[in-house]
Amino acid sequence: MITWLRNMHLTFGASFIWLIALIYFTQGFRSFVWTAVSYQLKDMLKFSPSASQLVVSVAFFPWSIKPLYGVLSDCIPIKGKKRLPYLAIASILSLFPWILLGLIASLRSSPVFLTILLTLQNLGSAMADVVVDAMIAEAVRREREAFSGELQSLSWSAMALGGISGSLIGGYALTNLRIETIFLLFSIFPTVQLFSCGLVKEIPSCDEVLVNHAKMDAETDSNKAESNVRNPIEGGVMDLQDGWVKIQNGLSMEKSVEYKKPDGDVARNLDKDNLGATPKVGTMRRRKRNPNEENLKAIPTQSELHEKKSLALKWFLSLRLAIRSLFEAFRRPIVLRPMTWFFLSNVTIPNISTIMFYYQTEVLHLEASFLGTARVVGWVGLMLGTFTYNRYLKHMKLRRILMWAHVGLAIFTLLDGLLVSRLNVTFGISDKALVLFGSTLADAINQLKLMPFLIISGQLCPPGIEGTLFALFMSINNLGSTLGSFLGAGLASALHISHQSFDNLLLAIIIQVACTLIPLGFLFLIPKQATGASS
Repeated sequence: MITWLRNMHLTFGASFIWLIALIYFTQGFRSFVWTAVSYQLKDMLKFSPSASQLVVSVAFFPWSIKPLYGVLSDCIPIKGKKRLPYLAIASILSLFPWILLGLIASLRSSPVFLTILLTLQNLGSAMADVVVDAMIAEAVRREREAFSGELQSLSWSAMALGGISGSLIGGYALTNLRIETIFLLFSIFPTVQLFSCGLVKEIPSCDEVLVNHAKMDAETDSNKAESNVRNPIEGGVMDLQDGWVKIQNGLSMEKSVEYKKPDGDVARNLDKDNLGATPKVGTMRRRKRNPNEENLKAIPTQSELHEKKSLALKWFLSLRLAIRSLFEAFRRPIVLRPMTWFFLSNVTIPNISTIMFYYQTEVLHLEASFLGTARVVGWVGLMLGTFTYNRYLKHMKLRRILMWAHVGLAIFTLLDGLLVSRLNVTFGISDKALVLFGSTLADAINQLKLMPFLIISGQLCPPGIEGTLFALFMSINNLGSTLGSFLGAGLASALHISHQSFDNLLLAIIIQVACTLIPLGFLFLIPKQATGASS
């Protein structure tokens, strides 16, 4: 372990490793504060289950447009840098919503402002996620590809540690602290993230347009310098072209130029500090200093204006090229068909997790600390699913993996039906035991479905646009989940489920189980020969 950390430090630097670990830890630790958000919606604002589900779905929508952040950071650098400025912006967007919600009670009590601030916070978190993924890809490509797996392991380990810590501490915090205090405490993490951006140095991106202009300017300056050496008198002529007063006398040369007057005396040295002087030759008089010369120097040249226009044009062309490349890559059947299936596998299943949260707290009276423990067990299930997939399922046909994953999800969703119908009490199974068991297995099976998605997404990305296209794939998955949450909110509203009436909750669970089997009819979209390790 120590040797591994030392190698990572030598390869990427301590500041870079710290920034990666911090961002992913913060992503996992978000469970600490979002548990408080759930109770704010339920207890303080008295939202119905469907209304809370709707607010959460809207707030998480920024995760569905991740490619937009990738395209912006790739194509429009800020002061020549593509990553750290956007990461700083993302940190600010993640920071101030929690501070405002913690300090201003009227914002916490307003459904509109609360939704807006939560959406801005997710915008910052999603942008940071995209930027840090790009930084990892660039670091691996620049330093050593053999460390790509180590960086991914570091990121996932940090996120899992953050998720476990946030879930454990979040339950305790809700029992002992006020919700606004939890919001303020969480703001510490994006604050540290913002200041940590200054620890990492980013090499400014090389702008081809500026490079070409620099080469042209260098050639022009070189020709003029040679002309000045050959004829210093002509070099001293004032050039007023483009509204800029320039002394074209080879001042950019590192060494001064000496020449002789006609009478043989050595003339005064011309150097870059002697801007106001020109050589005396014969009856040639010294030029009087123009009092408006300083103002003239502030006027931009046509070349500078052309450079700015060229830079804007370059940004536009880069954006257009990136969007066109994404469209061309995504329209290929080998990409479009599997991504369509993964989208359908999420959008066809109504997500009623918020309704179940209301039922567990209002009817079963489960404490916040226990629900935090259940989330920790869920993280354990996630790691169990990852281990099972890598150990036993990597070489199985992908269609078969996805089929059994959805069958398993349907079966374990029925556990919620046992909980709601109270059949678990009849069989002597406690509510807490059933919740913990169901949380572990559900997260493990969901990971069995997510792992092949991540693998097939990475393998289907063509060279050159891997990062942005992978972000697009993840956004499609997130968009499907978001729309599934909207569908769940609509289902709860249609069945008149509220925090006071859960009579139709069992029917909602049965509908969810039936919808879980719908994607099985579209498995033909998955390549027949694809396995869990290759597309």
